Amino acid sequence: MAEAFNEKIITGDKRDRYAIVAQEIAAVLEGEPNLVARMATVASMLAATFEDHFWTGFYLVDPDKPDELVVGPYQGTLGCLRIVFGRGVCGTAAATGETQIVEDVEAFPGHIACDARSKSEIVVPVRDRSGRLIAVLDIDSERPGAFDRADAEGLERILKQAFG
Repeated sequence: MAEAFNEKIITGDKRDRYAIVAQEIAAVLEGEPNLVARMATVASMLAATFEDHFWTGFYLVDPDKPDELVVGPYQGTLGCLRIVFGRGVCGTAAATGETQIVEDVEAFPGHIACDARSKSEIVVPVRDRSGRLIAVLDIDSERPGAFDRADAEGLERILKQAFG
């Protein structure tokens, strides 16, 4: 099934790929209550679906330090271990509660370079059913301008379905 899934995903346009991977993620997560397992699955399936994603993962709100994010499940090179709310793209998304689309990370004030290959980034807040911020999903690309509103809409829909 995974091979057919990847073939369908790669050949469609971006919106089609998000729609298909959303269905696949929902099917895989059905009945799974564990948050880490859900995040690991989402990160893995998104990373396998989009060739531009070289880092795809979650930073979780630390329950012991609620103004900090701590690295969670991810696919890619070594990530930053901790990010303070308001710092960098992930910290800005956490502080504002809004999706951040960054076409050129070097132009983003206070960008944190966990991997120097990152050229563009999208970070989407993750909320639980009660609306509480529990994490952010961070995706980096080596290509400038890799992310747009179609990515934001697709990712927001998947995260609401998986965690909201």
